[in-house]
Amino acid sequence: MAEPKKDTNPVAEPAEEEVGVETSFEELAKRAETADDSDEEETVLDMTRGDDTAEALIEKVVPIQSNEFTCRSCFLVKHRSQLADSKRVYCVDCA
Repeated sequence: MAEPKKDTNPVAEPAEEEVGVETSFEELAKRAETADDSDEEETVLDMTRGDDTAEALIEKVVPIQSNEFTCRSCFLVKHRSQLADSKRVYCVDCA
């Protein structure tokens, strides 16, 4: 017997959904509802751990030092050695 002809095309046919088969709105809505239902059961917010995370977010802000300046272009605080234009107060990167 003759062997079945093999597909020589290296690119496989896309799946039915990828081809662009039209699906009714009702079917899409049903799929979305079933997906949402499963997600709601798994999603649980733990509101009791708020105290631990609040402490981790507190940062001490140090005021600008005498050997630092704020660039008027990029608004970054940099060391005085990075000052390129003292009139416009630009750093080396922005000058």
